[in-house]
Amino acid sequence: MAGFRLRFFCWSQGERPAGAHDAPLGNKDNTMTSTSDNGSTKRRGISRRAFLKSTAGTAALLGAVQTQFPAGAFAQGAGPEVKGAKLGFIALTDAAPLFVAKEKGMFAKYGVPDTEVLKQASWGATRDNLVLGGDGNGIDGAHILTPMPYLISAGKVTQNNVPTPMYILARLQVNGQCISVGKEYSDLAVGLDTKPFKVALDKKKASGKSIKAAMTFPGGTHDLWIRYWLAAGGIDPDKDIETITVPPPQMVANMKVGTMDCFCVCEPWNLQLIHQNIGYTAITTGELWNNHPEKALGMRASFVDKNPNTSKAILMATMEAQMWCDKPENYAEVAAICAKRQWINAPVEDITDRVKGKFDYGIPGKVVEKHPQMMRYWNDFASYPFQSHDLWFLTEDIRWGKFEVGADTKGLIKKVNREDMWRDAAKALSVPAAQIPTSTSRGKETFFDGKVFDPENPMAYLKSQPIKRAEIG
Repeated sequence: MAGFRLRFFCWSQGERPAGAHDAPLGNKDNTMTSTSDNGSTKRRGISRRAFLKSTAGTAALLGAVQTQFPAGAFAQGAGPEVKGAKLGFIALTDAAPLFVAKEKGMFAKYGVPDTEVLKQASWGATRDNLVLGGDGNGIDGAHILTPMPYLISAGKVTQNNVPTPMYILARLQVNGQCISVGKEYSDLAVGLDTKPFKVALDKKKASGKSIKAAMTFPGGTHDLWIRYWLAAGGIDPDKDIETITVPPPQMVANMKVGTMDCFCVCEPWNLQLIHQNIGYTAITTGELWNNHPEKALGMRASFVDKNPNTSKAILMATMEAQMWCDKPENYAEVAAICAKRQWINAPVEDITDRVKGKFDYGIPGKVVEKHPQMMRYWNDFASYPFQSHDLWFLTEDIRWGKFEVGADTKGLIKKVNREDMWRDAAKALSVPAAQIPTSTSRGKETFFDGKVFDPENPMAYLKSQPIKRAEIG
């Protein structure tokens, strides 16, 4: 078939996406192509009848192209610019969609088979490698704490405060984090109410011992969850207890040697703590805020701007993996994949129960089957990056001094949040309308302590919080 050009109709009529271009079939990037001669095969020296009688090899070629680029995925002639990207992850179960997309061939299905999913030592390392970028021996994107793309884009957590613009393409899941407490507080059976915990901490502090709460990155999700929980019971996370940073895979080991009194992290480290008889689960973070957003698929803006079709392909593969992960019949396999050495590298028994929704809190008599706040990867709009949720994270980071009062949060969200790409990918995937939010806001959010966050008036929410670093007039 050398010398021929084939015209593929892989999009709905009138829906050719911006940036589509025509290029010869079989170019160096192996992208799909079209002709500018209205598909006239006669001009190429072959009749329509002869074309229709072409060889089985042509049919095989067509089949291969359709497998690599499913219908609706890309515009005519606009396949991925490059064959993949470098994506970082931390050893946590909420990175499962990236593990599944790689293991199940979903990246390959959408034309980005060279996508690498690379383990990072900590969220700090993730940040540093994102700043370097894939071309600088770093990474192009990552499974990432939702506030981090904002902190990095604004230069709040980068060397010399130099911004590295980033985009959020999707949320990876909702719920699924936990706050764990050391075994020395077993008699308290600490839960949502931290007032009794405050009494015990004050007593320990008065005896001259240090008390510490661990999270995974300053200004990140785990930092905000544990601060909210402590502050709701009158514990100032900066004055009454020392808040420290510990990488997720090191939480259990540090609790074992008495480094901290409590910590907030994703699975499997909370369940592993129980299995090693070191502590117990106080709460799942979904109990603080039901169906709260958590990790995101974040990518460097420069990579996405240069490779929009590649980025869309990665997003589509991730979204398909999220759908797969949220099917009950796949839960056991999700856990088995997560447990593998190249991913989390933990015993599968430390992972399976909570992936399936069974939560043994490590407190006698407290076991919840089919937990209403179990992690969800796709259902309940888990994948869609609501802008109102990003506003909550930025408001909380103002509360604790990571952003200044008066920061242009809406302007920053407009730059970082790419819900438009999510909607475009959802359309290409033929996601049912019922699974696509009709608004960029989920509306008012109510927390366990009765506080209400209204995205139309975030300052009112901020003023309502008695413990905060921000000075509100």
